[in-house]
Amino acid sequence: MDREFIRDLAIIAHVDHGKTTLVDGMLKQSGVFRQGQVVEERILDRNDLERERGITIMSKNTAVFYKGYRLNIVDTPGHVDFGGEVERIVQMVDGALLLVDAFEGPMPQTRFVLRKAMEAGLTPIVVINKMDRPNVRPAEVLDEVLELFIELGASDEQLDFPVVYTVATRGIASLDPDMEGQDLTPLFETIIRHIPAPRGDASAPLQIGVAMIDYDPYVGRQAIGRILNGRIRAKQTVAVIPGAGGATVSGVGGATGARVTTTPGGAGEARKDAPGVDSGAPVRLQRTAEIHVFNGLKKVPVEEAGVGEIVVVSGLEGINVGDTIADPDDPVPVQFVKIDEPTVSMSFIVNKSPFAGREGEYVTSRHLRQRLLRELESNVSLRVEETGSPDEFVVYGRGELHLSILIETMRREGYEFEVSRPHVVTKEIDGVKYEPVEELLVDVPGDYVGVVMERLGQRRAELVNMNNRPDGHVHLTFYIPTRGIFGLRSELLTDTKGLAIMYHTFHHYAPWGGDIPARTRGALVAFETGETTAYGLENAQERGELFVGPGVEVYRGMIVGENARADDIMVNVCKKKRLTNMRSSTADIAVKLTPPRQLSLEQCLEFIADDELLEVTPKSLRMRKREVR
Repeated sequence: MDREFIRDLAIIAHVDHGKTTLVDGMLKQSGVFRQGQVVEERILDRNDLERERGITIMSKNTAVFYKGYRLNIVDTPGHVDFGGEVERIVQMVDGALLLVDAFEGPMPQTRFVLRKAMEAGLTPIVVINKMDRPNVRPAEVLDEVLELFIELGASDEQLDFPVVYTVATRGIASLDPDMEGQDLTPLFETIIRHIPAPRGDASAPLQIGVAMIDYDPYVGRQAIGRILNGRIRAKQTVAVIPGAGGATVSGVGGATGARVTTTPGGAGEARKDAPGVDSGAPVRLQRTAEIHVFNGLKKVPVEEAGVGEIVVVSGLEGINVGDTIADPDDPVPVQFVKIDEPTVSMSFIVNKSPFAGREGEYVTSRHLRQRLLRELESNVSLRVEETGSPDEFVVYGRGELHLSILIETMRREGYEFEVSRPHVVTKEIDGVKYEPVEELLVDVPGDYVGVVMERLGQRRAELVNMNNRPDGHVHLTFYIPTRGIFGLRSELLTDTKGLAIMYHTFHHYAPWGGDIPARTRGALVAFETGETTAYGLENAQERGELFVGPGVEVYRGMIVGENARADDIMVNVCKKKRLTNMRSSTADIAVKLTPPRQLSLEQCLEFIADDELLEVTPKSLRMRKREVR
């Protein structure tokens, strides 16, 4: 297509502000689906975990046509832990739709995604969504968005942003907050009018920055990126230039930044004396197989594509995020966008519990290492460090949820392993120890403000803003060390009877804030290996809250509950009632058990202490002590 009829844009927002739902409406109203076709909600959420949790985890591409224009759309995650998905796609687009809830206004992740858009020089369009909510306040929200733009140093052109008011669930948009729209036509028109056509020179040497990696079982790895200059054809010889945005792994001794290499394919090497190419860079020649562009939910094969098109290139072996597909006679690399550093680390260890190998298909250190290195190829926010032990790897991520999604994905694929408690990644600057600090927003009814302030004060949080809302809720904004986030959600839900809502995003590094109280209660630890009995559990539940019910296999050292006191205690949950020929005075009294508390993966990670591990298998989550005395 003529690049003047192409618009490349990303949809960015805080989690649950309606990005994917808005894309649904755009797809439906652009004629992607035939009349009467049954279409499920959140069409782009094709991952099981995304549908179960109701959040977007991976960035996804689609394209719609409107009045002869192709709108290439990238749907991005809204959770801060998946911010790397936002960072790597900003070079693929020229504009961004910033969605903001008409009641909640800008939230912590809104600041993060907008800052990345501003740094990339994208043209913004502000979409105030959920105009059908009660107590909407579009004028105040717009003022808050403008203040955020100014605070982030937006240019005069970016401050002159257009505003569209939408109800994504109904597929309507309007330019006037007091008037209800009929469809999304005002949004389409605003996109075409305000987002610029792609810049680039079709006659210049080929340049494609690889921002995403996909996999097809028939053709293998597929590189997704935008053509910045030149043209690309199917079955064309190209140069693949490794970049800084791909997978990295640290070896023993901390040799950070070592490239994870794969066996290169191709028919030779490109010119090393070409401008912009490091003479030592392993530039290699390869031949493309097929070229696809996006059309709705499908990839459509094309013979040739030009400047501004977001293309899917097949046939290039070993290609990674951050690489450049270039002209073999003049290979010029694309500068990959800077990815923020990880803030949390966790050890992934080969399972060595007494039940090891029972439920998993992939259980060895070789399987674990290969899987982690494969994840690095597409997950640009992840880092892996090999330790002195071949059975243990330290994985660095952007947050607890970022790593827990990786763990859940691996267990569903059949992997069995153990993980440690999360730890923050610290820095040393001028001899001073620094730690990551999060911006935390807590939405809570006014009656619970006191208990929230008390709980966060213990975790060295600093209150920076308090905002009373018309519905009786209070928005509290804190700066809190990342360490203070671990285990906080469950405590706040308990203290506020499940009414607290919290969001957080990385804000800055600050000097180490001192000790933060860890878990205040100990663990109930199984005394022997066997099957739990109602008789044994009845005695154990007097000590605290149980995590297992009767008829569950346990082993010595496995955590079966939470002690009511601070110390750990061994309990015999497999104890059976002694059988005799004498009638007992309690023989006819039925055993009464309190239902056990079922912990999710994230709750298990929050619960375990430094001397404990979480055993992860496709069927079970078991917490245990590292060493049993």
